[in-house]
Amino acid sequence: MKQGDIVLTPLPQANGQVKNRPALFLREMPPFNDALVCGISTQMQQQVPHFDELITHQDGDFTASGLVADSVIRLGFWRLFPTVN
Repeated sequence: MKQGDIVLTPLPQANGQVKNRPALFLREMPPFNDALVCGISTQMQQQVPHFDELITHQDGDFTASGLVADSVIRLGFWRLFPTVN
């Protein structure tokens, strides 16, 4: 994984379930190289204006992202996960 990759990772949902969802890999965090990620959602109404980042079909890097629908990168919804070596 490298910074900026879109990955699938288990994320908690509003109803308490944990499901594999897309997330943006931000970086490995020292000292144990845990993975810091931001959740990605197709629920565009969840966007926090002037904070979250949208990625849409009109963006030049949309196809390379692997996403299948316009999405919001929820910068306020982050998680830290142990990496698996």
